[in-house]
Amino acid sequence: MAAFDPAAATAAYMATLSPAGHAKATAYTHGGHWLLLWGWLIAVAAAWLIIRSGVLVRAEIALERKKPRLVLVSLVLTAIFVVMDFVIELPWQIYAAWWRDKSYGLTSQPLAGWFGEQLIGLAIDVVASALFFAALYALLRRAPRTWWLWAGGLAAVFLVIIQVLGPVFIAPLFNTYTPAPPGTVRDTVVALAEKAGVPHDKIFIFNGSKQSNRYTANVAGLFGTARVAMSDVMFQKGADIAEVRGVVGHEMGHYKRGHVIWGTLANSLLAIAAFGLIQLSFPWAAELMGAKIGGIFDPAGLPVIMALVATLTLLATPIGNSLTRLAEADADAFSLRVANEPDGLAKALVKTIEYRASSPSDLEEFLFYDHPSVEHRVRKAMEWKAAHMSQNP
Repeated sequence: MAAFDPAAATAAYMATLSPAGHAKATAYTHGGHWLLLWGWLIAVAAAWLIIRSGVLVRAEIALERKKPRLVLVSLVLTAIFVVMDFVIELPWQIYAAWWRDKSYGLTSQPLAGWFGEQLIGLAIDVVASALFFAALYALLRRAPRTWWLWAGGLAAVFLVIIQVLGPVFIAPLFNTYTPAPPGTVRDTVVALAEKAGVPHDKIFIFNGSKQSNRYTANVAGLFGTARVAMSDVMFQKGADIAEVRGVVGHEMGHYKRGHVIWGTLANSLLAIAAFGLIQLSFPWAAELMGAKIGGIFDPAGLPVIMALVATLTLLATPIGNSLTRLAEADADAFSLRVANEPDGLAKALVKTIEYRASSPSDLEEFLFYDHPSVEHRVRKAMEWKAAHMSQNP
């Protein structure tokens, strides 16, 4: 019998998608890289338009006509900014977040359905942003020199709250989550959870096909709200038990290895760095944008802060992507160790190629990919299989 060749096995898996399919996926992925730049330009332009309109300054004057109302001003001005930004960027979002996926066959959702969900997201964003920036401006007033250090802790608190509340209160606004029904899939998941040492009372299937035709699963939540969810698209695309074990094992890896907690800590440190840079660059940026405000402590200058956030987010894309790739690779390794399904994981991965080009250059992967490339992940699975052939005859 010929020795198992991981390279040949990887090539065979890559060949399950036609050359035309690979070309389409590459075009979609490369277009997505350009969206980062255009999205940044649109965000900065929207912030500039809001500044130049003077709406926030006039609202601030009206609210403080009789006496200072610092918290109220922060809440109201943030809400106004979020709504105005939503309206200004809506045409771009329709193109980038709906029409483009529609044209590539990655969603079947009608525009009306998509827009309705955007309005729900807007309501959530208004409330969350208003509370966050009211707290942030309170920090600015109380600690004008060191506020940016404390802001990292504030960001961590809000991230934890969102992670805890998300699965219970936010996700059900967009999708229906049902416990995996009795049967082979549920029994398989429960057995895998017991082996992995993770809770198995929150394993869900959700109607992800409502928004997207992508083969996907996810882990969300913290503490008692943590849950693993599989999109119904997985089963519409013929996921077998080996795939379910491979995919759910990966998601359990995120839970068991504490990736959500580590991600929250990493994002908090990045927030400290970002707010420190905003502290230094705000006067220059405000002058460049023509903002007639009282300084960084003035909530009417929120568009300037958001333009800087958009800029720093773009520049930090490789950092954020690299941190996420490490977590994804670690979750793959966990799945291989616990689920022992290298072929199941590989079969699932190749079904994601249609929206994520499989074989980027190392530089492209570093800059733009928040998951290791499919080819790299399948190769790792095949190398693991080769090293454990006695367990995987």
